[in-house]
Amino acid sequence: MKQTQLLKGVLEGCVLLIVSEDEVYGYELVQTLRNYGFTEITAGTVYPLLQKLEKKDYLLSRMKPSPDGPDRKYYQITSEGMNHCREFMNQWEQLVSNVNHLIRIKGGRRP
Repeated sequence: MKQTQLLKGVLEGCVLLIVSEDEVYGYELVQTLRNYGFTEITAGTVYPLLQKLEKKDYLLSRMKPSPDGPDRKYYQITSEGMNHCREFMNQWEQLVSNVNHLIRIKGGRRP
């Protein structure tokens, strides 16, 4: 299974976690994800996700001047987004625990 298939299900939560710390613009978010090890992430994946999260009212956006050219669209998390982020963290911790438990028990045996 490719990592990109696994990532699709968790990228939304990862984005909310990053934006929960401080507002970010799209390219900055792509770079932050890459710095955290998500090296395969592209802007073509992130920008549609940001739009989706904004439509769900998990993020708000506003345009701000950029010192390097055109204005940038900055995203910040909403209270609804924070709630969803907490749910993601709880679900992720449970999933990781379950998978780790299964690997410990069955990991040495190949089907």
